[in-house]
Amino acid sequence: MKILVLSLYYRPDLSAGSFRTTALVRALLERGPADLQIEVITTLPNRYSTFQQDAAALETSHRLRIQRIALPAHRSDIRGQSRAFLRFAREALTHLPSGPFDLIFATSSRLMTAVLGAWVARRTRTPLYLDLRDIFADTIAELLPAPVTWPARFFFGAVESWTVRRARRINLVSPGFENYFRRRYGDLPLSFFTNGIDDEFLSVPPRQLVRPAADRRIVILYAGNIGEGQGLHQILPELARSLRARARFVVIGDGGRRAALETALAGTDNVQLQAPMSRADLLSAYEAADVLFLHLGAYTAFEKVLPSKVFEYAALGKPLLAGVAGYAAQFIRAEISNAAVFAPCDAAAGLAAFDSLRIEDQPRPDFVAKYARNGIMQRMADDVLSVASRRS
Repeated sequence: MKILVLSLYYRPDLSAGSFRTTALVRALLERGPADLQIEVITTLPNRYSTFQQDAAALETSHRLRIQRIALPAHRSDIRGQSRAFLRFAREALTHLPSGPFDLIFATSSRLMTAVLGAWVARRTRTPLYLDLRDIFADTIAELLPAPVTWPARFFFGAVESWTVRRARRINLVSPGFENYFRRRYGDLPLSFFTNGIDDEFLSVPPRQLVRPAADRRIVILYAGNIGEGQGLHQILPELARSLRARARFVVIGDGGRRAALETALAGTDNVQLQAPMSRADLLSAYEAADVLFLHLGAYTAFEKVLPSKVFEYAALGKPLLAGVAGYAAQFIRAEISNAAVFAPCDAAAGLAAFDSLRIEDQPRPDFVAKYARNGIMQRMADDVLSVASRRS
């Protein structure tokens, strides 16, 4: 059996797609037949220009071959991402290993890796398994200026339709996506394997009551991308000023809207911005925090998503402050204790939500057991292998 995996990100890169794809490949190797061969085409670490990590361009082992493609330096804006993907697609087709394959697996948040997977599957006449981590056609139309919204929605909608209709199986990383795809495409062969909690966060020892001393400010930590989708520049300045006497914020990450955030924070002295860091260092930062912060911009498209950050935040047992709406808000309210949800970009609601939290660590063992990444990826690997086995 031979499977080709296409993913823009792979370890040691820092992204949800990287951690997810690496865990799935590991599970496939553990659960697949003895003759399973996996070919991975991905990129050299490039998620953040401010975080550099060495990796081999070609890595081989007994049943696994990883080809990493170098991308041009870029910022995480639409233009930079487009240039980077075009390089990836061109080089991926150049480095395409010889088949035949039993399955093409493509995981995609911005649609185009899924398109690449559909193109390769069509060209090689191979079944396609899509892992969709976002609804790009829905999201991009809201993020672009008004004059190009309709053309963008039409174009990307057509590309999405062409891609989806070529898949043998489609996994949706958020159950909140289901109505969108059912409404557009009818009775699709869908599965729902979400993101989960990686081993690094399972090994953090639980702590009991850890209340900050009365004479110091509470530390609120945000870790992740700083882009238009997160909308930090629209919430953090006002929220930080309203909590100036009681809390300070630490923001770890980078992205296309970091400069806008820095500008919006001018005159604010209780927000510290830090560059992306390794997961080992990030765990130390998490341990030093009192509250973990999550936010998405006030866009209708984001009401369907379930951010991967929810899982690692919840695993740490710390209070969670989340400016989200739609499915993510429903999930957090139903699944995570000591979490407060407020409407995105509403600083007054954010302040009220903060005041409702108990500032103490509370382990969440039921959540951790339910959403451990290894268990989710093992079940997903079985699903992937069942599709591949029909071709073998």
